[in-house]
Amino acid sequence: MEKRAFTLIELLVVIAIIALLMALLMPALRLAKDQASALLCVHNLKTLSMAWFTYTVDNEGELVDGHIPRSANFTRGIHWVEPPQNASGVYVGEPGDPTLDDKFRGIKTGLLFSYVKNLKVYHCPGDARIDMPDQQAFRSYSIAGGMNGEEAYAGDYITKDKPKKVAEVYDEIRSPAINYVYIEEAESRGWNMGSWLMSQTGNNWGDPLSIWHNERSSLGFADGHAEKHRWVDKSTIEMSEAQRGGYSVPAGEGEDLAYMRRGYIWGKGQ
Repeated sequence: MEKRAFTLIELLVVIAIIALLMALLMPALRLAKDQASALLCVHNLKTLSMAWFTYTVDNEGELVDGHIPRSANFTRGIHWVEPPQNASGVYVGEPGDPTLDDKFRGIKTGLLFSYVKNLKVYHCPGDARIDMPDQQAFRSYSIAGGMNGEEAYAGDYITKDKPKKVAEVYDEIRSPAINYVYIEEAESRGWNMGSWLMSQTGNNWGDPLSIWHNERSSLGFADGHAEKHRWVDKSTIEMSEAQRGGYSVPAGEGEDLAYMRRGYIWGKGQ
């Protein structure tokens, strides 16, 4: 019995059905991929937060230095990660052009690498800067300035006769389950330098956030837990897209800014 071949119309119908099924499945597949990325990111920050906490236990409550210097004259052996450096240990960060290996070396010479030796933990899978030739950024996370990092943002800088605006020992953290340590950040210069800073007053943020998980970001906290947080203000999403410091919050918004200010350390026990 001779087998009948598909007619052109039948083939077109089959192709149309396949295309329709693909169109229906793609959003679900994309969502599943985004959810997997977010779960892995939360796992990364839980791992780093526990390493950060364990360091304080091993060092009589002292917090690891959360500031990443952008200078060749930085003090070695005190930072959670160090800036990019070449095979000879020479600083090659801004205004240099560090390679991925230079950035890896900066992570490996940091004090927390002995606690977390898997480089992948320092990178969020949603951070696409690694594929950008002009950046090739790898580390996706920064420490909040108040956690023994930089002291203040822009006009909030303090004078020498005032107390430091950072916590230096664990007992100075008022609410470890509320005060966050790690933030997702996307420095446009190829590596996250300094600390992540907030403006304490007014209606502007300070340093921008990064939002890689469907209007959500991951945060790691001082008690060792990590979680996803959903942003509600349109301007917060816009700030992440613009990656501009000092982004202003318009009237009628500000819930996200208020949330992050509540969790930020503004000084010892504050």
